[in-house]
Amino acid sequence: MAKTAKSGKTLIVTQTGGATGRKPGMRETLIGLGLGKIRSKRELEDTPSVRGMITKVRHLVKVDEK
Repeated sequence: MAKTAKSGKTLIVTQTGGATGRKPGMRETLIGLGLGKIRSKRELEDTPSVRGMITKVRHLVKVDEK
């Protein structure tokens, strides 16, 4: 089992675009981030896996560092 270092940084991810008409993987990625509706927000830990998910749907979300 891999250990993850806690950086203490968090990201606030806001969905700005809808998943209608997008590829199925994008909708699943938004759900994985805890988003689903436009203007929904989640506060997530800044990890490489979360950053990768954000990169995949970068045109549908806005990211603010906390």
